[in-house]
Amino acid sequence: MEKTVYHFVGIKGTGMSALALILKDLGYEIQGSDIDKYTFTQRGLEQAGIKILPFDEKNIHEGLTIVKGNAFDDDQVEIKKANDMHLPVVTYPQMVGKLVSEYTSIGIAGSHGKTSTTGLLAHTLSGIAKTSYLIGDGTGKGEKDAKFFVFEADEYRRHFLDYSPDYLVITNIDFDHPDYFFGGINDVVDAFESEARKTKKGIFIWGEDKHAKAINADAPIYYYGLDESDDIRATNIKRTVKGSSFDVSIDGKDIGNFQVPLYGEHNVLNSLAVIGVGHMEHLDHALINRELQTFSGVKRRFSEKKVADMVIIDDYAHHPQEIKATIDAARQKYPDKEVIAVFQPHTYTRTLALMDDFAKSLDLADKVYLTNIFGSIREKHGDITSKDLGDKIHKGGEVLTLEDMSALLDYHNAVMIFMGAGDVQKYESAYEQILSTLNPNQQ
Repeated sequence: MEKTVYHFVGIKGTGMSALALILKDLGYEIQGSDIDKYTFTQRGLEQAGIKILPFDEKNIHEGLTIVKGNAFDDDQVEIKKANDMHLPVVTYPQMVGKLVSEYTSIGIAGSHGKTSTTGLLAHTLSGIAKTSYLIGDGTGKGEKDAKFFVFEADEYRRHFLDYSPDYLVITNIDFDHPDYFFGGINDVVDAFESEARKTKKGIFIWGEDKHAKAINADAPIYYYGLDESDDIRATNIKRTVKGSSFDVSIDGKDIGNFQVPLYGEHNVLNSLAVIGVGHMEHLDHALINRELQTFSGVKRRFSEKKVADMVIIDDYAHHPQEIKATIDAARQKYPDKEVIAVFQPHTYTRTLALMDDFAKSLDLADKVYLTNIFGSIREKHGDITSKDLGDKIHKGGEVLTLEDMSALLDYHNAVMIFMGAGDVQKYESAYEQILSTLNPNQQ
């Protein structure tokens, strides 16, 4: 890539911050701009010495190459000025596509579980061979002479079609992003099949997913799961408060027992995808198992802490299937504790389209609280409220405000899960603050 300063418009975005960190590691000069509000991706950028500027057309000058975040259109002030000056402007997916083409690349796609699986695969491969990776929790690492490049491949607006990976993992296909996939689930499947057709060496698909199973492609397809018909299969699964262990067979041949310090059935499946990729790249199974056992998770995915007598879990879950998986994981790790869900619905279109499924998944908790709906840059209001969702929930459904979180103080020695893709963490912080004040000696 040419000598230039890369200016990231929207550098605090999870994918953008990860990409900025990778390019910095590879020796490129990086800067970026974003809103002033603090985000959880900011710390990594600051530690890497990357300059973050407030959005301003004055940031744009000769000698820059602009990397445009997915949330921004050509009418954004900096991008407009860059186009007026005829500076090179590349989109985030174009930049990632260009970068990964120089390595054995593994793209992780799927409606749910992308970030967790990308993190698990990046961690596992890194312990065995030099690996660069881009994880959707804002984590990125560039290794100049890496063998592998593991990256998250997002289906939204078909962004992943800028990638032609060696391997592709499809964790599942579900209907999401109703603001873009107007053709429903068939439109979503079509997007994934288009990406599968661009994959060169092999595709790993969760075998029990009927939508993913419908995909045809030129590269060999390997199905992973718990079924006899799966190519990469887990049996004798034992789920305990310490994690999960299971035997793995590939094409009917037993390759050993594997252990992960992770919770929930979905993490057994994610591990199978990782084992499958390692196997196809002829990595030692014992080394794969060793690395799986030391994975500590990714940011905002079942991140937990203890405050007073409460276990508090922060999770990015914002779709019914993800909520179900998170509650399942909490039940595995804390079988004797009450599980309370505090959910912030993310976007009006998604809340409306999946309302009944949200209610059903949330009801898997012992008690449910909601916050107001979090909009998005593209969607600031809608014809639906959190109360509409709350009315469909059997296990509660009260809508909390930041000013009054007192209902949560009724619970003791329990698990409180804050879920959402917006700014649900501010509710979590407010709750932790009240708990700490009430229990000064129980930190």
